[in-house]
Amino acid sequence: MTSLDKPTTEDTSADDARAVTEAALFEAFGGVRGMVETVLPGLLFVSIYTINKNLHMSAIAALAVALVMVVVRLVRKDTVKHAFSGVFGVAFGVVFAMMTGNAKDFYLPGMLYTVGLALAYIVTSMAGVPLIGLMLGPVFRENLSWRTRNPGRKKAYTKASWAWGLILLAKSAILFPLYWWADTTQLGWVLVALKIPPFLLAVYLTWVFLAKAPPPIDVFAEMEAEEREAEERKAAAAQDDGGATTAGRHRRES
Repeated sequence: MTSLDKPTTEDTSADDARAVTEAALFEAFGGVRGMVETVLPGLLFVSIYTINKNLHMSAIAALAVALVMVVVRLVRKDTVKHAFSGVFGVAFGVVFAMMTGNAKDFYLPGMLYTVGLALAYIVTSMAGVPLIGLMLGPVFRENLSWRTRNPGRKKAYTKASWAWGLILLAKSAILFPLYWWADTTQLGWVLVALKIPPFLLAVYLTWVFLAKAPPPIDVFAEMEAEEREAEERKAAAAQDDGGATTAGRHRRES
């Protein structure tokens, strides 16, 4: 291997930054398991409803599988935030559909949530506090330091939030006409098909923007360093005071 072929320190640090970004995104958005937990209840609902057109059986099955996934996470002592969000989403859909008697309303709360989330991404980006930054800041141990101390990362978070907002709005632009014009099974299958691809596209664009951004400022490490320095100064001051007291005692004795 020639010197030109050897990886430089900059290349290594860039690879490390990309690896950290990938791991953080995987953690923040739930990874493969989180995607399965997002898709499975809706897939089960539309599958059962397609076969027997029974709203109650379809809704109960979807809610039951969502609860089972939460129990499995609790038993394994895994994080339950993604599973719990799925349960709440399914529960709202079940209640709404049962109240109206319209099976399509099982999907309406989730569709409204998608629109609201899209607007939140866009509005927070315009306000200078992009939602992706608020979500990922603690994951990267940088909290809100990117707002004032790391303009490159703020720019990346803004781009990523715009990407999420526009992708979710495009998804909603497809689903809402189907809610009014298509039947329950058509809407359900299209919604299931659109669960993962837009999500993966948004996550990929987020990774691209952050991989090119400056590394995060680890504010937790800074706080720990400040605490260590304060303890060292305190110990040094106590040692100096002890030395001065001993010297004074020796002078008095002499």
